[in-house]
Amino acid sequence: MLTYYLELGFRAFRAHRGLTALMLLSIAMGVAACMTTLTLFHVMSGDPIPHKSGKLFNVQLDAESTRDWKPGDEPTLQLTRLDAETLLREKRAVRQVAMTGAFIAIDPAGSGDAAQPPFFTGGRYTSSDFFAMFEPPFRYGQAWTAADDTAEARVAVISSTLNDKLFGGQDSRGKTVRLRDKDFTVVGVLAPWRPAPHYFDLTLGEYAKAADVYIPLATSLALRLGASGNMNCWGRTDGVDPRALNASCAWLQYWVQLDTPQQVTDYKTYLTQYSDLQRQAGRFERPPNPKLSAVMDWLSIRKVVPSDIKLQVWLAFGFLIVCLTNTVGLLLAKCLRRSGEIGVRRALGAPRSQIFLQFLVEAGSLGIAGGLLGLLLTWGGLWFVRQSPSDYAQLARLDWSMLATTLGVSLLASLLAGLLPAWRACQITPAIQLKTQ
Repeated sequence: MLTYYLELGFRAFRAHRGLTALMLLSIAMGVAACMTTLTLFHVMSGDPIPHKSGKLFNVQLDAESTRDWKPGDEPTLQLTRLDAETLLREKRAVRQVAMTGAFIAIDPAGSGDAAQPPFFTGGRYTSSDFFAMFEPPFRYGQAWTAADDTAEARVAVISSTLNDKLFGGQDSRGKTVRLRDKDFTVVGVLAPWRPAPHYFDLTLGEYAKAADVYIPLATSLALRLGASGNMNCWGRTDGVDPRALNASCAWLQYWVQLDTPQQVTDYKTYLTQYSDLQRQAGRFERPPNPKLSAVMDWLSIRKVVPSDIKLQVWLAFGFLIVCLTNTVGLLLAKCLRRSGEIGVRRALGAPRSQIFLQFLVEAGSLGIAGGLLGLLLTWGGLWFVRQSPSDYAQLARLDWSMLATTLGVSLLASLLAGLLPAWRACQITPAIQLKTQ
């Protein structure tokens, strides 16, 4: 029967080409507007590391002075160098990492390419647990070790983009990359990787590209390499290097991995005790107020998803409802034009349930066709989004889940739109229609 109903629907669509085109366009435009904004929302609000986000925690310590402080204020977003190095040294978590971003000069001559001019690229100074915690994929080699951190080794992990630019995409392990005027040995090359949002360091932009070069934080401090990102200083800072060990400046992101709820509780207790000791020593002025925020909580606290994107999603769904309302009206009009056909079928013994099913199948097939057209319009809409200069623009692409959602939304929308016309069709009285024939 399904094949028969599809055949009837196809004949009806051909007989009413104008109405069919209007319905297809209405569904397609509603689906495209809805799915374009929903895809953006999906990209911007998705879990960047779903299998592990509940085990990774951002650490905050309330190290600032009491000037302009009010109870309940948010702790400093980043840590001072002294606090970060102390927590790293004591190793109370399963894994821990201190890091900061950088914008660093690359000299291709150090890699054997004297013809290419020097250029700047994004870097990251970090401790060795970064790679095990955040799991960037490796194409060649591996990360440096904790011993390299301690030894302030001149080693580097580079991105696939930088590897292609400097070494033509070859296995570059053991080769040299020159950062500013310092040579570093490549120990690993990452595969393409762009976490979205850029959750472990939001100071460089919520949707910034991942760094092209990674080196040990201790090495960068020993070589006095410049860093980038936010820095919050308090107290007297005249003539003081803000990145000095005892400077009252917070500029390092600090993350820990805690695998069980008990580990989270124990680490929070440890941070409270640490804060209390620092207060007794005169470094901290505020009462202990450490915070541990899992990945998704951290993104919520930092308001990574703009409120206007959420509003746009609601507006897009509203537009879809308007389009469905128009489709319902067009389906009702088509149903009334076919009253005679329906009356004949009812007189020949077709029950109301079969008439209802027939029109519902027609609406579903219309939804699939409208969904395919809507999918093309969605691709076009996302292409226009990618032309904008926004950080997240290049992430606006349909993945398999959103592709399935697009087709599912169009099918569901058309079925919902077809319920009223289908019910109206099965209420047609055959006797009245036969008298008019």
